[in-house]
Amino acid sequence: MTESREQGPLVSSLWTRSLIAGAVAGLTVDCSLYPLDTIKTRLQKARHHGPSVSTPSVSPRQTIRGIYAGLPSVLLGSAPSAASFFIVYDGVKRSLSTNLESQSRSHTILAQSLASSMGEIAACAIRVPTEVVKQRAQAGLFGGSSLLALKDILALRHPDPTRGARGGYGQVVRELYRGAGITIAREIPFAVLQFSMWETMKETYARRRQLEGPVPASTSAIFGSIAGAISAGLTTPLDVIKTRVMLARRGDGAEGKAGVRLREVVQGISAEGFGAFFRGIQPRVAWIGIGGAVFLGSYQFAWNTMERRSKEE
Repeated sequence: MTESREQGPLVSSLWTRSLIAGAVAGLTVDCSLYPLDTIKTRLQKARHHGPSVSTPSVSPRQTIRGIYAGLPSVLLGSAPSAASFFIVYDGVKRSLSTNLESQSRSHTILAQSLASSMGEIAACAIRVPTEVVKQRAQAGLFGGSSLLALKDILALRHPDPTRGARGGYGQVVRELYRGAGITIAREIPFAVLQFSMWETMKETYARRRQLEGPVPASTSAIFGSIAGAISAGLTTPLDVIKTRVMLARRGDGAEGKAGVRLREVVQGISAEGFGAFFRGIQPRVAWIGIGGAVFLGSYQFAWNTMERRSKEE
């Protein structure tokens, strides 16, 4: 009974740390590196081979607004999605690590991989709808307005005789979660690669330096950057497919279609050449490489700070 009473506050404290540290990390990286994400999305859009149109000059203010198009959607979803990831990730990893404490390194990696996969599935439940709205605004659809992009999706609840759509809230939910499958298919291998490398580098560093506590936030940031950049490069083809699927309803001439077939999207990218699968790889690697340092570094900093305060209390 005494042991269970002691574990209750401990588990609650660890959940709180995961919640706060994850939310801080998500907001920090998304707000600081948003322009790189916008550039990546625009590079990954399908290219139309039509007559060139002269682009009117734009003011610096319009340029900034364009780069940050879709940011309100991210601000709403970033903190809760990152927090939900780390709550599940830390919880599952802690549970499995306790059961596999005496097992080999391969079992530890398996625990980390399973924890990161489950964490990404939980995060995607929140992230995908905000990502759909964000990417349509980033791509310049609906004047780059998150609100107009969201209104367009919500309008699907009304019947549309021109498209033969019956309407209903089911249509709205399907549109908000367009690309959920390919997003999860991208996020799971990315998370498994990134977090396995990050955790391995931290454990190796702590063992060689004979650290009694957690690694410093600066060191964690460096490891997060390396792990993020490598994982980003390897999963770029899945990211390109995800972007095309999410933009398909209003972009690339897909209006009026009830749905988008993944095979058709892949075939469309293939028609542009093999290099199309790696379109936007430079800003993606730069974004996630820097973002990995900011995301996992700020997470480690918040975690270390709360753990230090907990010990002092």
